[in-house]
Amino acid sequence: MTAAETVLLIAALLLALLIIGNVGFSKLAAWRNPPIGKFLECDGVVLHYIDRGDPAAPCVVLLHGNGSMIQDFTISGLVDLLARSNRVVCFDRPGFGYSQRPRRRIWTAAAQAALLVKALNQLGIRDPVVLGHSWGAFVAIALGVRKDYPIRGLVLASGYYFPTVRLDVWLMAGPAIPVLGDLVSYTVAPIISWAVLPGALRKIFAPRSVPQTFKNEFPASLVLRPTQLRAAAEESALLIPTAAQFQSYYSTMAHQVQIFHGTEDQVVEHNQARDLHQALPRSNLHLVPNVGHMVTYADPAAIVQAVNSIANS
Repeated sequence: MTAAETVLLIAALLLALLIIGNVGFSKLAAWRNPPIGKFLECDGVVLHYIDRGDPAAPCVVLLHGNGSMIQDFTISGLVDLLARSNRVVCFDRPGFGYSQRPRRRIWTAAAQAALLVKALNQLGIRDPVVLGHSWGAFVAIALGVRKDYPIRGLVLASGYYFPTVRLDVWLMAGPAIPVLGDLVSYTVAPIISWAVLPGALRKIFAPRSVPQTFKNEFPASLVLRPTQLRAAAEESALLIPTAAQFQSYYSTMAHQVQIFHGTEDQVVEHNQARDLHQALPRSNLHLVPNVGHMVTYADPAAIVQAVNSIANS
């Protein structure tokens, strides 16, 4: 065996060990963090969701951001606060938590909205208030512009609405590349993500510290699974194109919209919220001082009040 062949053999063995290790890690993460909600199959996709509160009350649908899952809203207290006077339905969006993300589709915001419309109809939910955080704001907007499903209004938090130069999103999109991305997702991506995760969490909560309840309760190991890393990479790649596409929708949106954004957001600049407010005919802008990207944790009571103002209008 030549030196080159030896090197290739060692590299192949290392890759095989990484793949086996990451598959095993994923199974262990799922065992330690079982589903907290229910499942429904809709259009060939299994979705994981929770359904809280009075079924006869006005409904609020919660949509989390990129890389996250249902627990983001339960830990922040939003689910419990909203459930006092509303029916609250919160989905793991496709590819995150315990919801499937079949590879045969490109999971744009519009595609996710189309799937959620079918799921909401299956659950007998009509005319909800839709709250979207970060990338989930895209899906909320996509729901709002559909003509085949009525909603009461939108609450958008920490969203990205207009295209800008973002080198970081392209760097994060690597695992979305066909074939090569799969190899990366099942080998080095979980290790790199594990190393950078503490810093990433500090950044999204900055200038405030990461809440202790989040550290204790958020199932971070689920975030590091290869399938979820690939889903997050796909949404990073879709961020700027989606914002460019959605610009044409804003002037036509007739729903009431409440916009929340932290003034110290290090992930999405708060000028995005200002510009959206100017573009929307019926919107209220809430810029929260000394708060970063996780505005949902900073003042959940204000967000609940905004939701209820739409739900009861």
